[in-house]
Amino acid sequence: MLYVGIITVLVVICVYALLSRLSVSRKMKALLEEARQFDEQRVQFNETFRVVRSERHDFLKHVSAIHFMLENGNSEEAKHYLDELVEGYKETNLSIKGERGVIAGILHQMYRKAKALNIDVVYDFDLPLSSLPLSDQQIITLIGNLLSNSIDACEEWQQKNDTQAFLTLQFFKRSGLYILQCKNSTPSIPPSILDQLFVNFGNTTKGDGHEGLGTKLIKDIVDESNGFLDFVCKDEEFSVKIKIPAIKG
Repeated sequence: MLYVGIITVLVVICVYALLSRLSVSRKMKALLEEARQFDEQRVQFNETFRVVRSERHDFLKHVSAIHFMLENGNSEEAKHYLDELVEGYKETNLSIKGERGVIAGILHQMYRKAKALNIDVVYDFDLPLSSLPLSDQQIITLIGNLLSNSIDACEEWQQKNDTQAFLTLQFFKRSGLYILQCKNSTPSIPPSILDQLFVNFGNTTKGDGHEGLGTKLIKDIVDESNGFLDFVCKDEEFSVKIKIPAIKG
């Protein structure tokens, strides 16, 4: 009887050790993923800073070029030049207007990445994302994963449909809640994946080689801020709505 009791205790200890090891392993994966993202964000911030400095540095040169065209009666050429110049400045301004440095960096990098893939991307902000009552790291993880997942889905949708995908990111405040909404084109997602998408690690709409950390990290940040997350996938459109109280809980 004593022997059976000892065996039972040993089995319980082994099971507990195994579960603890699995839990630590998942936490380590999450931390490594966050560290990778922060390193990428540092690079993105530096690139955004370089772009802004470059635009400011060359501004007078562009004005001189337009002035020269107008003086020589090339109004159509000047108009075309100015349109291209304004489009480039608009792209940068959409990302950095009112934002703290690192957040401007991730927004700008994701916007350029989407545009490079010919995705119709729109940022519609009533106020800066930096207004969220979260740390910069939390905002970066939240926005970075939302946009990265959306861009991946849009790219896959474009490949299957041979037409332009769309991505919109909206941010506004209503009745004491900050509301962040992301919509994008997406291929159909199996119900088995949708049911667990923001619940556990390992659930992903992507192919092999992806561990499904992003959606769980998003949900963790929402939970930590006492917020709410809802999502809908219908007619090849994926929509995520996140509500975060204006006061930290």
